Amino acid sequence: MLSRLMDRRPEGFSGGLMGIEKENLRVGEDGAIAHTPHPVGLGSALMHPWITTDYSEALLELITPPFVGPQPALDFLAQLEQFVYSRLDSELLWSASMPCVVQGEVGIPIAQYGHSNLGMMKTVYRRGLGYRYGKVMQVIAGAHFNYSFAQDMWPVWQAVQKDTRPLQAFISDHYFRTIRNLLRYGWVVPYLFGASPAVCKSFLCGQPATRLEVYNENSFYSPYATSLRMCDIGYQNSREAELGFKADYDSLESYVASLTRAINTPCARYSEIGVKVAGEYRQLNDNMLQIENEYYSSVRPKQLPVGNEKPTLALARRGVRYIELRSLDINPFDPRGINESQCHFLESFMLFCLLAESPPFSARERREIDANLDAVCYRGREPGLSLTHNGDALSLQHWGHEICESMAGCADLLDAHTGGTPYRDALQAQDAAIGDPDLTCSARVLAEMDKNGEGYFHFAKRMSEQHQRYFLERAPDTTQTRLFEQSVLQSLEAQQAVEQSDLQSFDEFLAEYFAQAL
Repeated sequence: MLSRLMDRRPEGFSGGLMGIEKENLRVGEDGAIAHTPHPVGLGSALMHPWITTDYSEALLELITPPFVGPQPALDFLAQLEQFVYSRLDSELLWSASMPCVVQGEVGIPIAQYGHSNLGMMKTVYRRGLGYRYGKVMQVIAGAHFNYSFAQDMWPVWQAVQKDTRPLQAFISDHYFRTIRNLLRYGWVVPYLFGASPAVCKSFLCGQPATRLEVYNENSFYSPYATSLRMCDIGYQNSREAELGFKADYDSLESYVASLTRAINTPCARYSEIGVKVAGEYRQLNDNMLQIENEYYSSVRPKQLPVGNEKPTLALARRGVRYIELRSLDINPFDPRGINESQCHFLESFMLFCLLAESPPFSARERREIDANLDAVCYRGREPGLSLTHNGDALSLQHWGHEICESMAGCADLLDAHTGGTPYRDALQAQDAAIGDPDLTCSARVLAEMDKNGEGYFHFAKRMSEQHQRYFLERAPDTTQTRLFEQSVLQSLEAQQAVEQSDLQSFDEFLAEYFAQAL
């Protein structure tokens, strides 16, 4: 199949767009979560296109525009982080996914977005997450790899398959095929790039660490863990079975229908919380999901909403535009939190997942996928670890090498117009880590902790201080700095405009938002 594609139009595969979203907690000099408001010098968290906040006022999220190839995206991300550091006052950006010095629920400030209806909706949604799942798990940080295949590729791929559907229907269908394979084979991402094999004891807030061992006086760990962030101590919809809901990835239509049911179906557990109590909203509603984004998944299909359009409606109306891969821990060994080799590997992995066979999931396979992810996150580097695929036990190493071998043609296809072999080199590096777990990110974290006689907190703080020095010592790009300064002013003006233009009450705004339909 790859040879037929390359014969038809190989250059069409070289223009995929990638963007990066990176979360970082702002912390004080002692490593505790900052209680200061989102700095005005960074603009409006509601309206800024590249600098916002996630769950907490202290949880920064940096967003790059989409670029062709990793280097422009990584350069933009580095320039963003450098700009952020120039606007912080004696605060660090935490270099790790798992927070430390957590002072319980009261020590986590929920993000504030002003008094517009849109801003209030974002804050109430986060308040609801706190009531439903607890605040602590909401301040875990990660990196998201956003990817869309080259637009010129789709007609070629459709012609090769002799498919006569409307092009956008073909595109959305193949994005869902890609997503199913990203879930099937997605355990390789936390295995290779998971960087949270340990956690600060304060993160558990006194709760027993039933599946973890004591590392030292301030850290828990699992000896072979790769990503505790992606385990059940992290933020997941762990009550899926109890609630009777799981997203359906068979097609765009079934996915939209499954999420629509969840955001419209009341849940007795959440009704007990209350929606509007003593005049204050505790959550947006008492349904299984308040909104679509509450459904945690390692992969999401995305379409850009128009105005206040619901994400499911944006997908239903215009199809899938790109994929958001959410299973990446922050890479503590790179100031940007992700490096070029990772991006090259992930782009090849995306193409492999598009081209590989991708039948709909059976109930058994969904269970296998969940069990494989859990096994890899908790004990992925365990010697002799077996996973399950189509009912058969496979050693992680055997299956991983098999995946990498199948990716080789994809890497070569992407390398064809680079003038070098960055995709093949990245693939070979990760194939080596499949064979030698000591080369994985998580193993490197534990090796650093052992070498320096430090717990998870001291490791993460040391790396955070190194990264701070890196960004403060970089020579600024004056043109880029002016662009960021201008975007800050524009975002503040945009927030003021939306606040002044609100004519509805918040109750009316919510009723109109949730009444949207095709």
